[in-house]
This record gives sequence, C-alpha cells and structure tokens, in this order.
Amino acid sequence: MENINREHPEYVARKAMWRQYKDLYAGGEQLRASAAEYLVRRHKEPGEVYQERLNRVFYQNYIGSIIDWYSATLMRREPVLLFEGSDAAAKGFYNVLGEDCDLKGTNLSEFFRQRFVEMAVCGSSYIVVDFPRGGGGDRPAPLTRAEEDASGRSRAYLVDYGPDEVINWSYDQTGGLEWAVIRTSCLQQSKVTDAKWEKETRWIYYDRENFQVFRKRREESAIELVDEGRHGLAALRRVPMFQMKVSEGLWLMNKSALLQMEHFNKSNALSWALTMGLFATPVVYSDREWNQIVGESYYIQLGPNDKFGWTEPEGKVYQIAADNLVQLKDEIYRVCYLMNQAGSSSGLNQSGLSKQMDFATTQEVLRAYGDAVKESLKQVLWAIAAARQDGVSIDVQGLDEFDINALGGELDDAKKLLDLGIGSETLKKQVFKKLAFKYLCDARQEIKNRVAEEIDGG
Repeated sequence: MENINREHPEYVARKAMWRQYKDLYAGGEQLRASAAEYLVRRHKEPGEVYQERLNRVFYQNYIGSIIDWYSATLMRREPVLLFEGSDAAAKGFYNVLGEDCDLKGTNLSEFFRQRFVEMAVCGSSYIVVDFPRGGGGDRPAPLTRAEEDASGRSRAYLVDYGPDEVINWSYDQTGGLEWAVIRTSCLQQSKVTDAKWEKETRWIYYDRENFQVFRKRREESAIELVDEGRHGLAALRRVPMFQMKVSEGLWLMNKSALLQMEHFNKSNALSWALTMGLFATPVVYSDREWNQIVGESYYIQLGPNDKFGWTEPEGKVYQIAADNLVQLKDEIYRVCYLMNQAGSSSGLNQSGLSKQMDFATTQEVLRAYGDAVKESLKQVLWAIAAARQDGVSIDVQGLDEFDINALGGELDDAKKLLDLGIGSETLKKQVFKKLAFKYLCDARQEIKNRVAEEIDGG
C-alpha cells in the first residue's frame, strides 16, 4: 500500500502532455477552462489586458474533426467476426458480447471505435478483460461449466482505461507485461442526508495471476485494501490488460498538436488586433496636465512635438497573419494525410491524378489503423475464448474497405474469380461469407453467425 501510488518515470514525463492533447481534441469549454496554459502572454503584457484576451479566447478545432473523420470512416463497416467450431453455447455468448461488451449496453464495434479515438489522441488505449466476482460467503464454487454459466461467472466483459490512468507497470525480458497498476478517481456522495461530495481514488493492481483493489475515500484518510483474489486470466498466467497502440508516425495528435497550438495563438492574436482596431484611441496634444478619460476608457497624451507610431514587417501585417493561418491549417491536414480535405485554394490547382494519389495515401493510413484495431480485437477475443475454454476458433476481418459504393466492384471481382472454375468448395464458401458480411455490416452478430452456418452447410 505504500508503493501502490508510485508512478512510472514514463508516466510522469507524459501525463501533462496527455492532458493537453485531450484539451486540444475536445476544444470548447474544456479548452477555455485551461486557456491560460495555452494562450501565450506577451512580454510585459498588463494582467488586465491578458485577462480580457482570455475571456475572448476561441479555438478552431481542426485536429478534433480530423480524428473523428478517421474514426467514422474506419468503422463505417463494422469488423467481421468469424467463428469456426460446433460449440453453439460459445457462439451464443459471443452474440451477447457483441451487443453488450462492457455491461453498459455498448456494442463491440462502438467500444473499439472509442478506443481508436483515444489511441489517436493519446497514442495508446488499454482494455481489461474481466469476469464477475463470485458470490463469496458460504456460496460454493461452481463445479461444472453449466453451473458457471448459470451463476454468470463466465460472462466476460471489457473495461476501458486511458494511458493517463495506467500509472505504473513492468515488463519481463521477452516484452510480456508482468504487472500493472491502474488509478482512477471519481466523486462520491458520502450520505444521502448531507449529500456531501468526496473524492474517491481507487487503485487496481494486476499481475499474471492475482488482482488487488485499494481505495482512499478522503484526502486525510489512509489507503485501504478492499478486494483481492485471482483474476479471470490467471489460468493463462497473463495480465488481463491489453494495449492498443499506434506508431509515432500514425499518432495523429502528436503530429499536429504543435501546429494546432501555433494556429490557436496566432488566430487569437489576429482576432484581438482586429477587435482593438475597431475602437479608436483618442490622442491628446497638450503640454499641460490631462487627467480626463475620453473615448472607450483609454487615451494617449503627447506633446505638440512628440511622435508616436508602430513598427511592422514590410507589407500589411494583418494580411501576412491571415495567410499564415491558412498555411498552418493546410499543414495540419497535410501531416494527418488529409491534404485533399484542407479546403483551401491550394488544392484547387491539383490534377485529378494528384488528388487520387492523395486519397490513396489516406486509404493506406486507414488500413494501417484497421490492422491495429483488428489485432487488438483478436488478442482480446482469443484471451476470452482461452479463459472460458470455448470450443471455437475466432478470426477478425474487414476494416480494409472504406467506400460503401465499392461493393458492386467486389461483386464483379468475386464473380470473375468463381467463373474460373477453381475446384475448391472452401474458397467458394469463404468468398460468399466475405461478400455477405460486408453487405450485412450493420446486422447483429447472431444473424451473421447464422448466415455463416447456412453457407457452410449449403
């Protein structure tokens, strides 16, 4: 309990960055509440002027829209889950898991779409495979699989955690996770009568076989152990936590955060300058003392022979700033492989072939994201199947085609392939399954399994 709150050096180095990245993704009032951390204060700028700029702050959230576009396009067709085997009870469980994977009513595709968004923002996302706890007390442990299913203990479910919640970990020499510590915080009401809100912090420790849950209710209270035991993957001797991670080159927020911050500061500076330019500042030429307030509340007093002016680069500084904002916006889209969606006049001069090549690059990036999501989904489902000892083999396909209208072309290609007369019933059935599942991408997993069984038996 003394070491449970210890933070990994990598976590310490990145936790401020994760907070900034989440603010840049969310924008709106979330960023406005922390605007003082991001809006650069000018040299010797008066505090009241800086506060007024903070009150007028705004944010053009390009990267948030880019990440949402990628997540929506990637999951336009749901991933296809293929189950091979004769275990009907196991297939029935995965039908339920597909519709409600976290005991909150979230389907599997939406759950992993949210994990993809978190991965694009923070660089990684964590998924924990958990099973309901036993009844405890004098309640006997189930002796058969039927008793286990009836008691609900085999009902695996998923829990999501962000990288800012996984505070400490350790890997073995082969790269496998040895243990990890997760820390979460929330507000709880102590009693209904006084309705006093208190911050409760929880720590969950996982190793290859066991788990421990610690809790701290108030700041002045001590950390206490509230639960412990063997977790659901103890028989497999592996930590029940899976990481969905993207490479540095595909980490969208990390590639564009500095550009977005530069755009944020320059756009607010230009807006402030334009706004102040709308309010004329009176100038008083006089040698005698002047203490009256004129105009909006400001004035400048100069002697008859005094001179006053401003310096700026050659040309019109406002126009230079406006052009630079357009360049920054285009650069944000370019580093995110979406130059064709920048919407600036620079894209109008591209040839059709050049635009097609830009979109081809975007599709390759989408396929790379699809591979990361599918690999993570496979690892999670394989672990659940091994822990439950299900008699099925699981595969995940899809997330590689991003044009709904392309199904007609795939049908033509499939017909040409089958017309070759290749003497393989397995090939024929797999082609039919692939086409059927793409057409039924929004159908329930139960329907997809039934279609697959009918094709196999056809």
